[in-house]
Amino acid sequence: MKIVVTENLKLTADQVNRLKSLGESDFLLGEERSKEERLRKLSEADIICAGSEPIADIIYGLKNKLISLPFVGVGWLDLKKLAANNVKVANAPGCNKSAVAEWIVGMMIILSRKLLKYINIAEVDKRDVLEQMPGLAGKNVAILGQGNVGMRVGKICEVFEMEVSYFKKGDNLRNSSKQADFVVNCLANNNETKNLLDENFFESLKEGVFFISITDTDIYDVDALIKAVDSGRLAGAAIDPAGVGIFNTKNELYLKLRQSPKFIVTPHIAFHTDMTCKTANDIMIDNVEAWVQNKPINLVN
Repeated sequence: MKIVVTENLKLTADQVNRLKSLGESDFLLGEERSKEERLRKLSEADIICAGSEPIADIIYGLKNKLISLPFVGVGWLDLKKLAANNVKVANAPGCNKSAVAEWIVGMMIILSRKLLKYINIAEVDKRDVLEQMPGLAGKNVAILGQGNVGMRVGKICEVFEMEVSYFKKGDNLRNSSKQADFVVNCLANNNETKNLLDENFFESLKEGVFFISITDTDIYDVDALIKAVDSGRLAGAAIDPAGVGIFNTKNELYLKLRQSPKFIVTPHIAFHTDMTCKTANDIMIDNVEAWVQNKPINLVN
């Protein structure tokens, strides 16, 4: 097997050695190459370990390969088109669950305790002292999606003595969220969830709820969300929009969301921790090892 790593994925020495033990390994490590040269190089490989950027413009010119990805999201890929070229894709499910759950619960605390207002405050007046400050204990959280991230969030919320409920396929969305003090959107982006959280959904929530989302904005109506926050139906929102692109602070959607003082928005970095990087690379290499042994895992097409 010939394995090509298309970029610097911050592999540890042990991870590099694991790949080398599985086949002839070539580490391109961000070398500047033309599109034609990259296509030639990757066409020679049996297995490709890659992020999205180095292969996005050439992936559909490849045939008869495994592409192993060190992340979860594959919505940017036409999986049917790849399958027609006998290109199989394996991802890294659950690699980011700890980091993303930490981000979500952190935002729940920041929003409800109004920490952005009170951190390093210079003066306190009577209105501040008398202001009601909701905590997490005793509150209801509706988690939309019962995957790796949703389940991890639920476990943490239970430690905070919250009442946890989940919305999953087949459930009634409004019944699942109508009593929630916090709504956490962890839904996967697919045909069934596209535009699921529309204006009617936000209007069905009880007044004063907090909305937190780490998924693609195809799932919810951004304008309806902004309207619900501005009207006061939602007390606030924290968004790490997956469609923005990692660390892209110039994206139009990111700029639109950060205009409201009731929003906390980050440029798709909820996953960004050292543990996610290591876990994701381990799973990516697990995929390669399983493929070499003719026992493929984590295939998405």
